[in-house]
Amino acid sequence: KMSVPDYMQCAEDHQTLLVVVQPVGIVPEESFFRIYKRISAVSQVNVRDSQRVLYIRYRHHYPPENNEWGDFQTHRKVVGLITITDCSSAKDWPQTFEKFHLQKEMYGSTLYDSRLFVFGLQGEIAEQPRTDVAFYPSYDECETVEKRIEDFIESLFIVLESKRLDRATDKSGDKIPLLCVPFEKKDFVGLDTDSRHYKKRCQGRMRKHVGDLCLQAGMLQDSLVHYHMAVELLRSVNDFLWLGAALEGLCSASVIYHYPGGTGGKVGSRRAQGGSLSAEAGNRHRPGKDGISFLFCALTSNGINADTSAEIGRAKNCLSPEDIIDKYKEAISYYGKYKNAGVIELEACVKAVRVLAIQKRSMEASEFLQNAVYINLRQLSEEEKIQRYSILSELYERIGFHRKSAFFKRIAAMQCAAPSIPEPGWRACYKLLLETLPGYSLSLDPKDFSKGTHRGWAAVQMRLLHELVYASRRMGNPALCVRHLSFLLQTMLDFLSDQEKKDVTQSLESYTAKCPGTMEFITLPDGLKLPPVPFTKLPIVRSVKLLNLPTSLRPHKMKSLLGQNVSTKSPFIYSPIIAHSRGEERSKKIDFQWVQGDVCEVQLMVYNPMPFELRVENMGLLTTGVEFESLPAALSLPAESGLYPVTLVGVPQTTGQITVNGYHTSVFGVFSDCLLDNLPGVKTNGCTVEVIPALPRLQISTSLPRSAHTLQPSSGDEISTNVSVQLYNGETQQLIIKLENIGTEPLEKLEVTAKTVNTKEKLYGEFLSWKLEDTLSQFPLKPGKIATFTVNIKVKLDFSCQENLLQDLSDDGISVSGLPLSSPFRQVVKPRVETKPINPQESSKVGDFSHVK
Repeated sequence: KMSVPDYMQCAEDHQTLLVVVQPVGIVPEESFFRIYKRISAVSQVNVRDSQRVLYIRYRHHYPPENNEWGDFQTHRKVVGLITITDCSSAKDWPQTFEKFHLQKEMYGSTLYDSRLFVFGLQGEIAEQPRTDVAFYPSYDECETVEKRIEDFIESLFIVLESKRLDRATDKSGDKIPLLCVPFEKKDFVGLDTDSRHYKKRCQGRMRKHVGDLCLQAGMLQDSLVHYHMAVELLRSVNDFLWLGAALEGLCSASVIYHYPGGTGGKVGSRRAQGGSLSAEAGNRHRPGKDGISFLFCALTSNGINADTSAEIGRAKNCLSPEDIIDKYKEAISYYGKYKNAGVIELEACVKAVRVLAIQKRSMEASEFLQNAVYINLRQLSEEEKIQRYSILSELYERIGFHRKSAFFKRIAAMQCAAPSIPEPGWRACYKLLLETLPGYSLSLDPKDFSKGTHRGWAAVQMRLLHELVYASRRMGNPALCVRHLSFLLQTMLDFLSDQEKKDVTQSLESYTAKCPGTMEFITLPDGLKLPPVPFTKLPIVRSVKLLNLPTSLRPHKMKSLLGQNVSTKSPFIYSPIIAHSRGEERSKKIDFQWVQGDVCEVQLMVYNPMPFELRVENMGLLTTGVEFESLPAALSLPAESGLYPVTLVGVPQTTGQITVNGYHTSVFGVFSDCLLDNLPGVKTNGCTVEVIPALPRLQISTSLPRSAHTLQPSSGDEISTNVSVQLYNGETQQLIIKLENIGTEPLEKLEVTAKTVNTKEKLYGEFLSWKLEDTLSQFPLKPGKIATFTVNIKVKLDFSCQENLLQDLSDDGISVSGLPLSSPFRQVVKPRVETKPINPQESSKVGDFSHVK
């Protein structure tokens, strides 16, 4: 019973000669595979003086029991053996040569020829001419390896042709031997060898065998003729096993005709049949020795080398693409009758699938694969199971069944860590699990899940992510565990039950206690990079709003109170090219400014989607453009809370344009940088604001009591205070104003102006008077220092004909206007006094002044 299936088999392998390449004695693995690679590169050789091509299939390991099926299908027969050995001294040579002969005996019954490549031996032995042994000084000095392999293949061809001619010649009177597979031999003991039924069986099997030899010898048309004759003979005697083999041979020859590029998926590995030989190809082979040349001439003179596969004859005997699949089905049904032919049946299914994949008949291919899954072989080892499921996965992938492919690859992954394996291969398991991701519409990049539409089965995806976490843990890689759990929580949050949310977060916290989650890429051994997973859903942010400074801290554009109003109008130029971009800029424009060194605020509206209290640690702003000190905050959001306002603060350290790009958090031990561009459905009133240089701050207090009411409504851009004083006509009183620098910048300039409002009678003389010299002598006023300023109030009115003036005066009072300060380094700026915020929309007006009334 053939026990080891070759899952890489394809229909065109039926025309190949099988050559086994093996080491003899102790050969370094790297050196062996270097030579093996060079040998296996000689995979097709043009036969001299003909248009035939020989195809060679190399294997470095082949089970001897499979070789016993060589009569059943000749491509399974080891016809060539190449051995590689290290031999550095002449005294070791006899033992080495003996080992070579022992190796030959393993495949002796089927071998056409063999070669021994000896590396390292020099001297008298190496100089003796031999046909079966090649000596090379070292693995680096062996330029003629390929040429010797071509000569070796020519020798294989000579034996092949001899056997083909011998078997194909109808020798009347001679008994045709009955070819058997190993398990049949005991069944034919004692049969009547003279019966017509027995003879037909022998003839049919031999015809099928000659068809195999013709196919290997590059005679496609002849093989088709022999296969057709074999099918008729074997069908008449119900020899089902060999009938299946004849039908499969017919399919293989037809596939080779229809698909000269091959069905195995190796691009460029095969040539079209019957193509003309190039001069280069013909010259690759050195002329043989006299004996070989004579044999070639003799073969040619007998017409053997002439390519008889004319297009008309080939088309007549060749199956159509549809018939190929029908015959494959029939052949597989015959194989299914024999439990010992399970490997043959399995490989036939695989070959049919490869053909159907090229024909793009996916549904029919899946039926063959389904049959292959249920073919019962011997008890397979774990390694063989992994190989079987991996190949099934690749075949399903080839026919476009991506999810089915992922299913079998996942089974192969689980097999790598089966309980029966003494040392489970968790790394191989993890690698295979990663390969299943595309089949389940799963990517490990969280950006692919930010578009709002979920693809694939969430339940299966969550199961797969859990398996990745488990495999990562068994590999001893906690950083991978944290990354996969973070991804699971972020992308599958909508599909997790309340209990699952608790379980996942508890697992995550236990892993992050040993290895915190970061925003770094994780590079896997095979080069794959896992992107970071920011927790944009813990909490969910719905809006971001940059807040204006408090009224007392807002900067104001001002011209000098005593100067002239200079027009700053500029010409308006219309350009339709940039109109749309201007609109975008306008939508993001913020009409207030922040000040260097002052605390600035950004308000976020957030909510907690978790069924338990969410603790957010170290939440702060992410900015660009200006050096910014973010002052982190800690939140505790109630379970499944509604929109909840959170204010994040920071201090700009330099001036320029600052852009708020997002925020950073630490949740369940995972540090996240959440960018606003990656948050769907977030409303914002603009995220870029100008930061101007630090400004002085002035606090004003007076010696008079505050007024109970405001004399003049505020324009919205003023900071005002009202004091009250009641005087008799002719009376004088002093108003002492205290100026305190409560900021960090020095006050360098003081301007004072006054105006009188609501007077209903002529006012004589100066109502308000002051002298700035004493006050200005205290300037520049350094931070923390206080200066005083005295205003003289003198009342001198004409009361004639004004009955109600006294009452009016008691309601009006006085107004002292404007104590603006400016630095020689800036325009005149506005002093600020702590008060309640006012309407920010009025803050950009130029020419309004604050008042102390």
